Amino acid sequence: MSVTAETLPAFPFDWDGTRLPAEVGALRAEPVRKVRTIAGAEAWLVSSYELCRQVLEDPRFSLKDTSAPGAPRQYALTIPPHVVNNMGNITGAGLRKAVMKAINPKAPGLEEWLRARAGALVDALVAEGAPGELRGGYADPYSAGLHCRMLGIPEEDGPRLLRSLDVAFMNAPREIEAARLNWDRDIAYMTERLDDPGTGGLMAELAALREDPDYAHLTDEMLATVGVTLFGAGVISTAGFLTMALVSVLTRPDVREALTAGGGGRGVAGAMDELLRVNLSIGDGLPRLALEDVRLGEVEVRAGELVLVLVEAANHDPGHFPDPLAFRPDRENASDHLSFGGGSHYCPATALGKRHAEIALESLLDRLPTLRLAVPVEQLVWRTNFMKRLPERLPVAW
Repeated sequence: MSVTAETLPAFPFDWDGTRLPAEVGALRAEPVRKVRTIAGAEAWLVSSYELCRQVLEDPRFSLKDTSAPGAPRQYALTIPPHVVNNMGNITGAGLRKAVMKAINPKAPGLEEWLRARAGALVDALVAEGAPGELRGGYADPYSAGLHCRMLGIPEEDGPRLLRSLDVAFMNAPREIEAARLNWDRDIAYMTERLDDPGTGGLMAELAALREDPDYAHLTDEMLATVGVTLFGAGVISTAGFLTMALVSVLTRPDVREALTAGGGGRGVAGAMDELLRVNLSIGDGLPRLALEDVRLGEVEVRAGELVLVLVEAANHDPGHFPDPLAFRPDRENASDHLSFGGGSHYCPATALGKRHAEIALESLLDRLPTLRLAVPVEQLVWRTNFMKRLPERLPVAW
């Protein structure tokens, strides 16, 4: 029987966010194999650490070209095609320096703000009484507040931008009208901030560039796009990782013990890379399009074919991380994880993401040392959006 997209295994796999799917084990014998995407296209799924790293670092595998007309789709685009290569666009426009300054974790006053914001949110949870809701009441507002501060926009506007993200990062086989409507609305909002004298942070710096002849090529829409994309991608990734790290703390005694000083652990900071390694917040493949024929392991990937990097499988590859299901903060190569990507698209906000999560976890564990799930994990409802595999709610008691 000939192999068609309809007869290939469907990807992503059906997992619940607390464990690797059973299919990952079978992939060890076939680290590059064909799957069918949500959009119905054929793709090569890459799962071993060595080959995943090769794809991420080899310029013959392109992120930008995954949005080209006629390219096989992982899922329907929910942002304009030219925005897919966001950091490349920022660099090409000469804005990388301003963006890197904004996401610097050592920016004056940022750490104090993070601690104060985390403390205030924990105080609000305590005042409300158990059960609290850690995703909606902690991870989301904490991450959204951080990005509002970086962009220099009012924190009270965070919820209106947050409401776009479920659709903006949704896996869907066909285009979604709501995605375009949300995009237009959020671009209009960021454009207004460029002209608002009360705007600070990165958006104020971008607004000031409009007076510089060297930046005459920039339009208000291009500058607003920087704000919309940094908020969306930043909040999704930081809140997603933080939520799933909290799931690990709540469901895995070994993780909790390692993070708690009373348990003789190394503390949150000492375990951050191992937390990132075992985290299951991506829940999908990182897409790349082959620009030419490339040998990948035992497979010849042809030009124009879609390749999906399965980060969680790479991070649990026993050939690179011995005993990968064990949580070992002292693991010598824990920092080799691919949770921030690799190559030219390595996440530029790595240091900020780590510090953001460290402070959030420390604040919770210090104040609520008996934190526990208020419902069985089986009763949590999991979502299947790109860059996150999050419970709809994360109700906890203490």
